[in-house]
Amino acid sequence: MADSKPVFFFDIDNCLYPRGSNIHDEMQKLIHQFFVRHLSLNADDAHLLHTKYYKEYGLAIEGLTRHHKIDPLEFNRQVDDALPLDQILKPDPKLRKLLEDIDRDKVKMWLLTNAYVTHANRVVKLLGVEDLFEGITYCDYGQTPLVCKPTQAMYEKAEKEAGAPSTEQCYFVDDSGLNCKHAADRGWQTVHLVEHGLPMPEAPVSQFLIRDLEELRTCFPHLFKS
Repeated sequence: MADSKPVFFFDIDNCLYPRGSNIHDEMQKLIHQFFVRHLSLNADDAHLLHTKYYKEYGLAIEGLTRHHKIDPLEFNRQVDDALPLDQILKPDPKLRKLLEDIDRDKVKMWLLTNAYVTHANRVVKLLGVEDLFEGITYCDYGQTPLVCKPTQAMYEKAEKEAGAPSTEQCYFVDDSGLNCKHAADRGWQTVHLVEHGLPMPEAPVSQFLIRDLEELRTCFPHLFKS
């Protein structure tokens, strides 16, 4: 018999760990170096192009593969896999408790990321929560064209891989307003994580806006153990 439980999708980067971990900043530095080195750009032009691709496609590698024939797996080796994550991340007992309190009899836990699988697995392992998720939908850098958030194709892929019964039975938390908006447009129940200290969006992009993952308990009380 097929599993007909709803699915709770969790973004990974800047969501399962705080932006203050500075992984985002370290990654931006490596991406910047990649643009400068591989596209022979000066620092200003590299920054402008990187920003442009991020705004247009949701991630830099999408623009690089689309317009410059860059090998995404080479990008992954020089950027995501080069991050010193083991010096930055450590097991997070509070995060683990939150995830353990979600009732697995009521919902399936699934990861949904634009990172490649090597980076995603490394992060959840270092945070000490890899055993709490049943699977992961990731941006497959080995397949072009790339399929990533916020495209509808990525959300459809996630639904299929996780065995979601319907779009209405998909729950999703992400720190990207763009990703939340497109998931909400699809019918998913979305939560936009905007950490304390970050500016609030000008207009709501999803059903819920939270400042801390702990607030998921009040967004979806029915999914937690009573």
